[in-house]
Amino acid sequence: MHIKSVCLEGVATIEIARPEKKNALTQAMYRAMAEAIASAGADESVRALLITGQPGIFTAGNDLDDFMREPGIGVDSPVAGFMRALLNCDKPVVAAVTGAAVGIGVTMLLHCDLVYLSDQAQLLLPFVNLGLVPEFGSSLLLPRLMGHARAAQALLLGEPIGAAQAVLLGLASAALPSSDLLAHALRMAKRFNALPPGAVRDSKRLLRGTTRAAVDSAIQEESALFTARLRSPEAREAMQAFLQKRKPSFTPPR
Repeated sequence: MHIKSVCLEGVATIEIARPEKKNALTQAMYRAMAEAIASAGADESVRALLITGQPGIFTAGNDLDDFMREPGIGVDSPVAGFMRALLNCDKPVVAAVTGAAVGIGVTMLLHCDLVYLSDQAQLLLPFVNLGLVPEFGSSLLLPRLMGHARAAQALLLGEPIGAAQAVLLGLASAALPSSDLLAHALRMAKRFNALPPGAVRDSKRLLRGTTRAAVDSAIQEESALFTARLRSPEAREAMQAFLQKRKPSFTPPR
């Protein structure tokens, strides 16, 4: 299995472990992560969750071969199930971003509570490049965090965001040397063992509650547009070009 899940010393660690494919995510991996989050949420001994990847790579995003066989981010899709589990988790979620994070790999960070980046990490949102649109609240949350102009550079032009810049923009808590990253993230996750879990839960709900209705509304609109875009000639050309390792050719919409 490409998702490793272990609960130890009050922390449920979920590791994306598919280095041969740059931790690209399949439908089965989304299902496994959703199950791991739900299990950790129901386990009273777990005080925090930690999501991480293999050294040097967090996730390259969707495995396009797998995604094209079962496309979509609708309510019944595995990726929607994973994101729903993440959004609804009432325990603190810590992310240790071990390297590049692409697409959904960045989107999921917007719904974590503490985000720590390797100083070599880069965040990339290539939705427009693939003929698609942002997903799961990123079109709302990124402009609120970064401002419209910087969010447009990331979302419309697909420009990468480096680790130090991500911290300055409020996308991450800190950037650390790769050798220190996981130990630091785990240490921060373990701090919740000494805190009252009810107060942590209620405080997280308050932190997220001010934007939750707006996020849910944005997700619905994004999902409808994303699904429509998947059927577009632009998306088909972009994904075929990616799989064929060539430059895509787009014609203006009529």
